[in-house]
Amino acid sequence: MLELKDVHTHYGLSHVLQGISLSVGSGEVVGLFGRNGVGKTTVIKTIAGWVRPSRGALHFDGEDMTGAAPEQVCRRGIGLVPEDRRIFPGLTVEENLKLGLLQAPRRSRAESRSKLEQIYQRFPRLAERRRQMGTTLSGGEQQMLAMARVLAGAPKLLLIDEPTEGLAPMIVDELFELMAGLARDGIPIVLVEQNVQRAIALTQRYYLIERGQVTAQGDSTNAAHRADLLEKLSV
Repeated sequence: MLELKDVHTHYGLSHVLQGISLSVGSGEVVGLFGRNGVGKTTVIKTIAGWVRPSRGALHFDGEDMTGAAPEQVCRRGIGLVPEDRRIFPGLTVEENLKLGLLQAPRRSRAESRSKLEQIYQRFPRLAERRRQMGTTLSGGEQQMLAMARVLAGAPKLLLIDEPTEGLAPMIVDELFELMAGLARDGIPIVLVEQNVQRAIALTQRYYLIERGQVTAQGDSTNAAHRADLLEKLSV
């Protein structure tokens, strides 16, 4: 589904990603773990086209997407839920979601209405607050709105960056259950999350990133691999 080969990314003179190679299979949830500042979010932004790689190759669904612009990446079916959520100010919950619907421009009005109702069924909190301004929601509700807005475009692959950071435990539980539901529905996910204990249970495979490089990878369902990852992160 997704493959990065020897990807290097710079911010000016700063060499952030130093030869990242990873893959995501169809229907697979893959975790990107590591300490703060090691390049995880830069991997996500590079895949999404927000940052252009300086070297290497990125293929998605059989197509070369290396250096593609964000709007091209979005149209190809890669949806990004960014760390800062980016809820549009001055718009209601439903208006934010309707902008998400525009990611699939060939839908009829009936199809768009049906998709919106599907979103509300998955996110009942948003249905209750559909007329409320998006920026007045709580942090957890804004995270749900950011996820729902991307899902409105029916992406083939989801990139989710630090969804539970700074949120109350009850909301964290709800978000993990929502992501588990997406996984059960077969939506491929690349997940960056500091709560490794919770996140690893959601994934099938993981990559450990240190100083802009993949230093370990493993099977999340394997107890020895999980223990090895947690040990490396605790050092």
